[in-house]
Amino acid sequence: MPEFFEVVHRQRACRTFTAEDVPDEVVERLLEAATHAPSAENRQPWVFVVVRDEKMRARIGKLIRRAWEDGGRAYSEQRLEAGLLADVGRGATGGVGAAPVIIVACGDSSAAHERTLPSSVFPAVQNLLLAATAVGLGSALTTLATVHSGELASVLDLPEHVRPMAVIPVGHPARPLGAPRRQPVNEKAHRDRWGGGW
Repeated sequence: MPEFFEVVHRQRACRTFTAEDVPDEVVERLLEAATHAPSAENRQPWVFVVVRDEKMRARIGKLIRRAWEDGGRAYSEQRLEAGLLADVGRGATGGVGAAPVIIVACGDSSAAHERTLPSSVFPAVQNLLLAATAVGLGSALTTLATVHSGELASVLDLPEHVRPMAVIPVGHPARPLGAPRRQPVNEKAHRDRWGGGW
């Protein structure tokens, strides 16, 4: 198993996958890591729906594609450089929906206050992403499908108090993933106050 900081430095979005299956025991390890995240008041309001059914994955993929084509692409065109835009576009228009496993991370408002759901669910998602990297799988975090959250909830038969918050495709990367590009810490950290330098 790779060392923690090695995993952190390698974790990056993967949006295209091979057809190779991911066994349930591996998915369970990822979910176990996710459920060890911190949460507000330790309420653990996360719920994960693991989607393997091909037709359901295709329906989720269509929601992502529609969100991309109905405004996501136009928004991203102004913000992303060409290579990243193309990669995100490939994921949004088919790559994510073709992953052998799609995990939908949800927040259960009956378990915690609605306002605390993001601060509880997204740390769990980050743990899941890191765990996928640690075992050699690709994954990504997308919220595009949540633009159509009512339809996504319907696809998954979610009760009213469970809100879909993120879609995480998981699988074997279709191509090798390089290290993520990150700005240096000294450009993002300040000592004591803004502008204090690091």
